Amino acid sequence: MPNIKIFGGSSHPDLSQKIADRLGLELGKVVTKKFSNQETCVEIGESVRGEDVYIVQSGCGEINDNLMELLIMINACKIASASRVTAVIPCYPYARQDKKDKSRAPISAKLVANMLSVSGADHIITMDLHASQIQGFFDIPVDNLYAEPAVLKWIKENISEWKNCTIVSPDAGGAKRVTSIADRLNVDFALIHKERKKANEVDRMVLVGDVKDRVAILVDDMADTCGTICHAADKLISAGATKVYAILTHGIFSGPAISRINNACFEAVVVTNTIPQEEKMKHCNKIQVIDISMILAEAIRRTHNGESVSYLFSHVPL
Repeated sequence: MPNIKIFGGSSHPDLSQKIADRLGLELGKVVTKKFSNQETCVEIGESVRGEDVYIVQSGCGEINDNLMELLIMINACKIASASRVTAVIPCYPYARQDKKDKSRAPISAKLVANMLSVSGADHIITMDLHASQIQGFFDIPVDNLYAEPAVLKWIKENISEWKNCTIVSPDAGGAKRVTSIADRLNVDFALIHKERKKANEVDRMVLVGDVKDRVAILVDDMADTCGTICHAADKLISAGATKVYAILTHGIFSGPAISRINNACFEAVVVTNTIPQEEKMKHCNKIQVIDISMILAEAIRRTHNGESVSYLFSHVPL
């Protein structure tokens, strides 16, 4: 493909490499380092004049450093006369701060959107936004891709009794995502209503729906400290589920998450590689990874060639 350059930030080099390999391209030369006062320094090592530039950087690890690095890389390409700069952000940072849920709360997801626009991004490609209305925080085009087709494929290939399963949402917010998957598999769905006393702590859970003598598959867009999904798994087992799987798009797994998963009754916890999982997998053998690099690569290819991306909302590229 002519006139296209792909650069990878330091947050997830493995994913950047997989995307470039899938497209048959070399990753662009870029050096990211820190000065001794911890300021980020970026050097783009090749010409981007008149090129269609894609910068892959996920919102994980040292989130603030990686976000700053992305903004600097976008700006460096923009002022070096790139014709278009697209930020490929598999996991959008600050996505959970998307509304003013109490007085004086910030809407940080909107702030991040403003920063990306001001730095010079012309287009954003992301995956499974925590709230799809975040797309409306931008005045530039945003393609919010879904992990759903890859999830459906994984369920059919790896859970032999998937026809007798119930898809479960661990909270009311994920009901739409779960009903969509349940409809496409033609199975039942259930919902867990939870009440939080304070952030990252769940107080009480109520299961709405039937999982007795069935395989329960918990589906959510992200798991951070894993308190919710581990509580939910216990609830499902006590309600008569035979096995419990968890499928999550973004496995953040911070704090006590890994020990909670190890102690919980999951058959498997399946995440996509929007966030690097190699280290986590060493400490927890229940974690399995779905590779979504081909979905992002195909989105880049279609965007570059001016084709429709909507095919990817319901199909996994071969």
